Amino acid sequence: MSAENVAVGLWVVWYVTWVAAVVWSSKTKVQMGKDMAGLHRYLAGIGCLLLFFPHGANGALFGWAFTRPLMRALWPEPAALKWSLLVLVAVGFGFCWWARLHLGRLWSGFVTLKEDHRIVDTGPYRLVRHPIYTGVIFSALMTALIKSTPVALLGFLLVATGFWLTARIEETFLRGQLGAEAYDAYSRKVPMLVPGFG
Repeated sequence: MSAENVAVGLWVVWYVTWVAAVVWSSKTKVQMGKDMAGLHRYLAGIGCLLLFFPHGANGALFGWAFTRPLMRALWPEPAALKWSLLVLVAVGFGFCWWARLHLGRLWSGFVTLKEDHRIVDTGPYRLVRHPIYTGVIFSALMTALIKSTPVALLGFLLVATGFWLTARIEETFLRGQLGAEAYDAYSRKVPMLVPGFG
């Protein structure tokens, strides 16, 4: 079994458990309609597909010969390095789960305001304002590095861009719902996605 195959399995396990845990969230008070289907969702979705896009028997996308360079590894990676990167994929998902468990019933799959919603600035939320997005982006980067193909790296860039846009949309919504003064104070002391940056 290759590190690439195990990475796919980790993503599947994370996604299935993530969706299944939706039953433990509080009742939604306000739903932001434009979050359901927007550019940010499409970018992240296409990025995930590119991370795991299978190539044909001739090593090309859809059998098109001109795409072969996009599916070839850009650098050689020893197996030990790939397995080390795989551990980091799991660390990223662990960070996501820590954030979700810490958020508890305030978590939602879409940008919403839950009953009794408040600014959470403890646990992973004292490191970054969007630790779930940080964990997914980090896992996507490690997965792209395992594959080391141009297509996988493009997938990572799209995932990162999609989640960055989602974070900005969410912040605009939360600033309006929870109060600009309180949210801006939180924003000044905690970076958005990268610990210790910005």
